[in-house]
Order: sequence, then C-alpha cells, then structure tokens
Amino acid sequence: MVGARVAGEASARGHRVLALSRKPPASDDPEVTPVAVDATDPYAVQEALTGSDAVVLTVRTFPADPEFLVGVTRTVLDAAARLGVRVLVIGGAGALRSPGDRELPVAENPAYVPDEYRAVALAGVAQLHACQAHTGADWVYLSPPAVLEPGERTGRYRRGSDTLLLDADGECRISAEDLAVAVLDELERPGPDRHITVVRQRP
Repeated sequence: MVGARVAGEASARGHRVLALSRKPPASDDPEVTPVAVDATDPYAVQEALTGSDAVVLTVRTFPADPEFLVGVTRTVLDAAARLGVRVLVIGGAGALRSPGDRELPVAENPAYVPDEYRAVALAGVAQLHACQAHTGADWVYLSPPAVLEPGERTGRYRRGSDTLLLDADGECRISAEDLAVAVLDELERPGPDRHITVVRQRP
C-alpha cells in the first residue's frame, strides 16, 4: 500500500525509482524499475542500492516478526552507510510517545493500539531502537499516524517529531497518498529531526 504510492509520488516529481522487493510487481511507469532482491542478503542489498541517492524502507510483518524486521533494517542501514546513502524508514506509530503523556509509548497505549496489534507495534519500537543504535548511517524514522489507509491525495499534512499528532477532529490518521507526499518532502528537504510523524490537515 505505502511502497507503491511512494514510488508513484517520486516518479511524478521526476525521480527515477528502483522498486526493490522479493517479488517486485510489474510497473507500467517507465521511471519505476522493479528489482528482485532478498532483503536478508547484505551483498544483494548493497549491490541493488549502489548508485542510489536515497532509500525508503517499508517493511511490515503480520503476525509480528521483530527479528526479521530488525534484521532487514540493519542490513539496509549497513549498506546505506557504506554507500553514503540517506535512509528514510517508514516505521510504526507504536514508536511514538502518547499525546498528553510523553512517558507512555503509543505501543503500550490501548487508546491507540488494540491488544491484537500490540506485538506489531512493539516490533516497530524495536526497529526504531535498531536505527538509534546504528552509528554509521544517515537515517530518519517516519512514524505514520495510528490510522493509515488508501484515500485522497490532498498534498496537505501536519508534521511533528516523536509524539503522536491528532488532527482538528481529534483523530490520528492520514491517507497513504498524503503519507507519500510527506516522504518525498522529507527526502527533498530534510528536517532536523531523526524521528518524525505526520497527520492529515483539513483545508
């Protein structure tokens, strides 16, 4: 859901895109080149990323597999560090702090994460910790809102750092299309924060 929209947004802005996946889908966009790669193979990942200016990493596992998630993240960060390539990790909302209680991680807040998704949310926390522990890579971790789903591309959103944001309706959501806008904005005009989040913004 997210990767395809990020690739489309990047292509629309004039970027050439390598879409890396274990089984990459065919693309009719001449600016998007599907590439098959095993993300657990350090050599294959580095070879695939050679010549790139930036990497967007989006990996999800359900049921939760934190070992795989953290392993792939480290592999990509290692390769990017050797190549001098910036990495934007699209992680999980669970890694954010709760609004009104910065000591309570969203992953442990039932107001935002139901019990059945807690393991997935905690895997995202482990992924953020893997980024924070990596000393060589240039990375930014983008936590989407609690609700991320296909929708309209408005091009509007509000950006924050490490605390969950609520919109004017008191909701924490964004369309996958507007998340892709935020991803490309961050890559083209990097901000100062290593951990960021976004939320939809009404006109």
